[in-house]
Amino acid sequence: QMDVHGRIREVLAETIREELAPEHQQLSAEDLIKALRQRGIIDDVMKELKFVTDVNEKERTSAPKPSTHFVDREPPALKKTNIDPTRRYLYLQVLGGKAFLEHLQEPEPLPGQICSTFTLCLHFRNQRFRSKPVACACEPDFHDGFLLEVHKDSLGDGSKMVDATAMLSICDPVHMVLIRTDTFGETTLVASYFLEWRSVLAAENGITNVAVELLGVGTESKVSAGVLNIRLEMYPQLDKTLSPEVINTQFALERQKTAEKERLFLVYAKQWWREYLQIRPTHNTRLVKIFAQDENGVNHPVCLYIRPLRAGRLLDTPRQAARFVSVLGYERAPVIGGGGGKQEQWCTLLAFLCRNKGDCEDHANLLCSLLLGFGLEAFVCVGTKGKGVPHTWVMTLGTDGTVTFWESLTGHRYIHRPIKPDDPPLVEQPKPLYPYRTIGCVFNHQKFFGNCQPSDAVEVCVFDLHDESKWKPMSGEAIKSVCLPGSTSAVPPFPPLCDSTIDAAVASNDIELQLRILVSEHRKDLGLSTVWDDHLSYLLSPALAAYELERATSISTGNEEFQDAVRRAVPDGHTFKGFPIHFVYRNARRAFATCLRSPFCEEIVCCRGDQVRLAVRVRVFAYPESACAVWIMFACKYRSIL
Repeated sequence: QMDVHGRIREVLAETIREELAPEHQQLSAEDLIKALRQRGIIDDVMKELKFVTDVNEKERTSAPKPSTHFVDREPPALKKTNIDPTRRYLYLQVLGGKAFLEHLQEPEPLPGQICSTFTLCLHFRNQRFRSKPVACACEPDFHDGFLLEVHKDSLGDGSKMVDATAMLSICDPVHMVLIRTDTFGETTLVASYFLEWRSVLAAENGITNVAVELLGVGTESKVSAGVLNIRLEMYPQLDKTLSPEVINTQFALERQKTAEKERLFLVYAKQWWREYLQIRPTHNTRLVKIFAQDENGVNHPVCLYIRPLRAGRLLDTPRQAARFVSVLGYERAPVIGGGGGKQEQWCTLLAFLCRNKGDCEDHANLLCSLLLGFGLEAFVCVGTKGKGVPHTWVMTLGTDGTVTFWESLTGHRYIHRPIKPDDPPLVEQPKPLYPYRTIGCVFNHQKFFGNCQPSDAVEVCVFDLHDESKWKPMSGEAIKSVCLPGSTSAVPPFPPLCDSTIDAAVASNDIELQLRILVSEHRKDLGLSTVWDDHLSYLLSPALAAYELERATSISTGNEEFQDAVRRAVPDGHTFKGFPIHFVYRNARRAFATCLRSPFCEEIVCCRGDQVRLAVRVRVFAYPESACAVWIMFACKYRSIL
């Protein structure tokens, strides 16, 4: 904004002219900094510098909101971070992109016109960053800098600045995910890339420029999506740089080590599968999933997709975690062309969270990781639901032997009681309420079991995982060798969850105003006038809060007060109708179109009669990662004329 570089160049040129003229002495860095200080530029820059910090772990103290809740549309002030001079930082600048050929034909957006945008999300060693959205174009105009702290977890001696050799052993890449958001707010995953940043350790002046070719995802993982120009800089500068040979040798050793581990695991997995098939030939039809493809089309052992994940202060209970996962959008991996085949794509966690939607496997992996973080024994189950559709869900085993299934797409929980086929016919058998039909295997970050019971039907399944005649285990050592965090594995460590950036009250007001306009227009087309009852609208709030509380905790409360208030608000001889509905997106027009498909809702919105009063209430509940549950209730009261 201030054109810092330009001003510094001017000052340096001036200083060099003034200072060097007399006796051609060498200027040291101190002299230059002194010159900049005298002209007050450093102070200006320090004032301008604002670094965003993830304030997830620290308790937030938010400014008291005004009671009316009219919020000015100013962007939130960025929290300032003091740069600790005893720490090493990697300054990563994204200096524009080129060759995003899919957008070659896009016309230049007019000023003020809403257009599709690209956003770049980064994760490095427990730090997350987001670029400012830029308009989609063949050469998108990215200009963003991110300050990544390299010295995050104490590397041995905490007081000493980490040197180049110690940094060479940090094998965490910078994970970059590029998201496209269209004009309706729908997100698409464009590319996911692991940037190897350690080449900067060999750069002459501690600065290196790289052109990163991003490849597409899923079926397009071999096709170039575009190129980003990236500049890496170590701050403070390194005293001594490493030679490129040392760095390349380190990379080669790491690659070799990883490849060897993966090869040994593959040999073991083949052997395990052979043994598994020898138990019963029919086992080859069971859904036993040992490897899965990520968004870049790379195969990994499934256990790698799960790690115990703590949500800090963002989620308080396992059930709330299940609710959070269920409000992340559901979308099957896109397939080009028909044929009904399911494109398999298990996303890395960063790609899933940044896109804010994913397939059922992504949801199940995240829920399982969160439940493990809450100290439960959780597993992901791979099997089928009705009509033989492949599906994944989560299971927890209680210390008392209770087996609970968690459906990650809805947040529902089911207790599993197996049917005992050998019981006499008169013994009453439990009726399963869950939608699952068969189960092939269960796994988490440390264990993997293949189902070797005579039938793979879930309802007769016994989940005694220690009984090897029912569940064939994989060796814990083999899984550890490829899935241990810190082992040079191909899947990056999990990013931390981020707090919501949505202001729930403002979002609720916005959607409610838009819905009022949409309802009034719809009724006008039908030749009906619209009178809103603000008091009745307000009375619907407790019902919406109770619905969300029930989804998050399975406890329903406060219904009596709601009913009592509505009875008082609706006079004798009048009829009241209400219709609640739930969405996980904030697009009012799309929500209204969906509501009108329901005959109950249409009856309310198009209500004719005497003294018709309409009401609508919207309540947005914000969850981490800017996921949200949107509850809408339409209601009307009118005089019944019989």
